Amino acid sequence: MDFEDLEPKNKLRKKVDLSTWNIEDLEEYIENMKAEIVRAEAAIAEKQSVSSAAESLFKR
Repeated sequence: MDFEDLEPKNKLRKKVDLSTWNIEDLEEYIENMKAEIVRAEAAIAEKQSVSSAAESLFKR
C-alpha cells in the first residue's frame, strides 16, 4: 500500500497565485496540468477495465 492511499480522496488543493508568473511559466504549468489529466484519465480507464473484468468473472 502506498502512503498516497492513506490521504483523503477528495483533498482540495490551494489555488496557485498565477498573477506573478510569466507567460512561459504559465504555458509550462498548463502542459503539466494536461499531462496530469491524461494520467488521471488513464488511471480511471484502468480501474474501469479491472472492474468490468471482475464483474464479468463473477456474473458467470
